[in-house]
Amino acid sequence: MKKIARYFKECWLELKKVSWPTRDTVVRYTGIVIVSTLIFGIVLGIVDIGIGQLMDLIF
Repeated sequence: MKKIARYFKECWLELKKVSWPTRDTVVRYTGIVIVSTLIFGIVLGIVDIGIGQLMDLIF
């Protein structure tokens, strides 16, 4: 039981050492990820439609 308590105490101490980002940074990075994902999805969708139409022409 002491090992488990020591483990959680050490985890808590390590978490105190972490340099956590500010709320503004998290919001900004989240926005970048969402926009990048949308752009990538749109590009892949366009490529998929293009390849589908090309295959219809070939076959």
